[in-house]
Amino acid sequence: MGTLFKGGTVITASDMVPADVLVEGEQVVMIGKNIPGKGHEVVNCKGKYLMPGGIDVHTHLDLDFGGTYSNDDFDTGHKAAAFGGTTMHIDFVIQPTGGSLHDGLNIWRKKAEPAQIDYGFHLAVRDLNEAVLNEIPSLLDEGVTSLKLFMAYKNVFQIDDRTLYLAMRQAAAHGMIVMVHAENGDVEEQLRLQLLAENKTEPHWHYHSRPPEIEGEATNRAVVMAGMTGCRLYVVHMTCEPAVDALRRGRALGYPVMGETCVQYFHLTYDKHLRAPGFEGAKFVCSPPIRSTHDQGILWQAVRDGTLQVVSTDHCDFWYEGGVGPWQQWAKDHNGGDWPAFEKQNPTYRRPGKELGKGNFAKIPNGLPGLEDRMMVMWHLGVNTGKISPSRFVELNCTNPARIFGCYPRKGTIAVGADADIVVWDPKKVHTLSAKTHHMRVDYNLYEGMKVKGAPAQVYLRGKKIVDGDQWLGSNGSGKFIARKPHAPIL
Repeated sequence: MGTLFKGGTVITASDMVPADVLVEGEQVVMIGKNIPGKGHEVVNCKGKYLMPGGIDVHTHLDLDFGGTYSNDDFDTGHKAAAFGGTTMHIDFVIQPTGGSLHDGLNIWRKKAEPAQIDYGFHLAVRDLNEAVLNEIPSLLDEGVTSLKLFMAYKNVFQIDDRTLYLAMRQAAAHGMIVMVHAENGDVEEQLRLQLLAENKTEPHWHYHSRPPEIEGEATNRAVVMAGMTGCRLYVVHMTCEPAVDALRRGRALGYPVMGETCVQYFHLTYDKHLRAPGFEGAKFVCSPPIRSTHDQGILWQAVRDGTLQVVSTDHCDFWYEGGVGPWQQWAKDHNGGDWPAFEKQNPTYRRPGKELGKGNFAKIPNGLPGLEDRMMVMWHLGVNTGKISPSRFVELNCTNPARIFGCYPRKGTIAVGADADIVVWDPKKVHTLSAKTHHMRVDYNLYEGMKVKGAPAQVYLRGKKIVDGDQWLGSNGSGKFIARKPHAPIL
């Protein structure tokens, strides 16, 4: 007995076709018209779209950053993702200080044990000594095909140009992809120190410490190195015209370079959100910063013309008002201890959040919630307005992520033999985005009060229904690690 999705319209990156979809076990086994329902569980999809599960290739779950930890983990974050139609994500493993890349993998494997959707890992390199450089090819045996290098966050994550060049050369030799956070961290440090010395401490000054010029410069530098080394380059969370122009120049020259932007950059603006009264702007502090309506127009053009290939989230959420509870005791217990156990023993506790930056914008933990809202917001802002087609929506949110990161066609499409990660999408469903109803573990929503039209009705992970309307049917441990392949295409 299988599951027959009957009477819907299948949307892929290339087509919209009225068709039935038959699933047996974990895979799609047949797509066609008038497939008999006898012997199968029939899902009535009349008036609905059938889309592949979303893939968010840029998340930071349970990340030690900015003097605290991001709120969502591989339990709450996975549940939230699924309610938004995302059935797979790729999280960033951070190489521990003084440790190896495999040390980082072991830490993240432990974090991922409660997984409820499928997942993969990128590996963020902090210290590229000779041993680590030689370790990079062995990541392929672990199903990890992508490295992350930060050109920002000086004295925390930032690497130098030598490291970037050597890592790219090694990655190119083995068909891997290098991802960069492209901001000039040395210049950012000087701007930040100057602003603080002038007593410019409110949240909106974060933007002025990271202007578009330093994002554009760093993007150009990475693009040039990709051209020199032949390394596949993927620039993450691109926000502005100088960065997009740098990527477009590289692509015109035939360099193997690609880029993503994030859903929040299509909606939030400096004037309306970062400059909100009081400390409210801290809710919207991320890096690179949110920009202008002009830059939003640039991003829409870039996702339409193929300069940008993916829309992700950079999900890294922090409480707006945290710090309720024994922070010093938590720090003591967490030093080699067990954070989930501490939370259970201290149910009223909230780890510190954005309030760490009151009086100093540089201490606001950088990061935003968005894992649950990505698909609905992009459909509402993009498809409903005619800026992108339904097929381009699927391409940006599902198919291109799978192609670029080496798990297509198992993931990212509805096709015979693919995993049955299927979202039954109701284009007429109206949903109000709000912190009161979302499933992310955070006390605010970037899109508070926004009414979106188009949302998941049911979500299936490898043939198993995990979301049915407002009902959660998933379970801890049901998510799988997805090993990925090198030599992925340049799109």
